[in-house]
Amino acid sequence: MNKIIIESLSLQYADGTESLRNISMDIAEKAITVLFGPAGGGKSSLLRCLNRLNDLAEIKTSSGRILLDGENILDPKTDVIALRRKVGMVFARPVVLPLSIRGNLTYGLEVMGEKRRSKLDEAIERSLKQAALWDEVKDRLDDPAIALSGGQQQRLCVARSLALEPEVILLDEPTSGLDPISTAKVEASLQELKKNYTIILVPHSVQQAARTADFAAFFLQGELVEYGEGSSLFTTPSDKRTEDYVTGRFG
Repeated sequence: MNKIIIESLSLQYADGTESLRNISMDIAEKAITVLFGPAGGGKSSLLRCLNRLNDLAEIKTSSGRILLDGENILDPKTDVIALRRKVGMVFARPVVLPLSIRGNLTYGLEVMGEKRRSKLDEAIERSLKQAALWDEVKDRLDDPAIALSGGQQQRLCVARSLALEPEVILLDEPTSGLDPISTAKVEASLQELKKNYTIILVPHSVQQAARTADFAAFFLQGELVEYGEGSSLFTTPSDKRTEDYVTGRFG
């Protein structure tokens, strides 16, 4: 079943950069869809369209539709705050709030009016377990989040998104600054999370794309070149450009 349907999406920034050209693709529910390709291909721009972060950029022209559960999220009447609760985002560099570990996880819920300690505690434990961080921090929840290692901070950012119980999680190169052990922990978390969430990942390498993808989309200079199941796209791509990139002939 498809969670998101993208129809003829095009985007051009005010500086003349054309980031997306007529992108159409369906994104499966409760699976990991990977967007990969060389820098500047439009992957991050597409992610930012999916929770309207591009509203903050200077856009010259945009067209097309993005349907989330059948509703066009690009409609001007869309409640963007509600959308961003439903579609969480984790960036390449972990950005923890200047609060305790506990405070990072409860901040969003408290802003939305949740004051019940039992609900907040439940969200803390649930989200940390989902992000594979609970065992490492359960006895130090009142320590400053900044005291965590880089890998732990990134998993805390994942947990902070999960605390709000989104339906879709966007990840933009979430392991680009992490060591191999931390990267493996994040990737293992994603395999568990896809049982309950729709995950869209921009990986930091072709190898990570191949390891994690249920579905994969290859982007080149704003164009969606090829899209299909990860198991076949990385072994028998149908487009020569995809094959050249996957085998390291360019990029």
